[in-house]
Amino acid sequence: MRVLALDTALGATAVALLDTDANLILAEESQAMERGHSEALMPMVERVMAAAGVEFSAIDRFGVTIGPGSFTGLRIGIAAARGFALVHDRPAVGVSTLAAYAAPVLFGGERRPVAAAIDARNGMAFFQAMGVDGRTIAGPGLYRIEEAARKTGDGAISFVGNAADKLAAARRDGQVDFRFGAGTVSALPAPPIAWVARLASAANPATSPARPMYLREVNVTMGDRARLQRA
Repeated sequence: MRVLALDTALGATAVALLDTDANLILAEESQAMERGHSEALMPMVERVMAAAGVEFSAIDRFGVTIGPGSFTGLRIGIAAARGFALVHDRPAVGVSTLAAYAAPVLFGGERRPVAAAIDARNGMAFFQAMGVDGRTIAGPGLYRIEEAARKTGDGAISFVGNAADKLAAARRDGQVDFRFGAGTVSALPAPPIAWVARLASAANPATSPARPMYLREVNVTMGDRARLQRA
């Protein structure tokens, strides 16, 4: 299976082409940016496809990050993935940004529990904690940073996401491990696009639609709601 993965949900525009039969990323590109995803995405897709030497007719599936993330960014990536899927009569599947952040820890060489956090500003974070088997321990949802930190428990755990440093700082016992494999993660602006592609390849199109994922607000006061609406 060949999967073209797109990500414009957070602080980067990224594209990757995965060949699952060869277990190989044929080509990928990522550029950190807070704005300008719509202008950057299509030229990046063209460059990745050219570098891989693959035609759109050879793509079996399109994957895209569906949130949480920037409302505008999400719409850009999802619209592109769904458009490609419609034109080429292939499925489009959605991948959680929290899951994509967590995947290198859960499925990499050094497996351990992981907490993924995405900055929602004003002391809030989109948060999900998962065990080594991928089972959800807490979340996903929108929490105060301090509340999310308490939900990580008191054992060794890896923190990932663009709010990983804030979540780690709020954890009371200080048992924080930012390492997985040979790399170090503190607060990447976006999840690794190769893992978006791999998760998309494993997703069930019937249960993982390419639609925005808006997480239920958990433990948010009326004052918090007002601040988020103004942000």
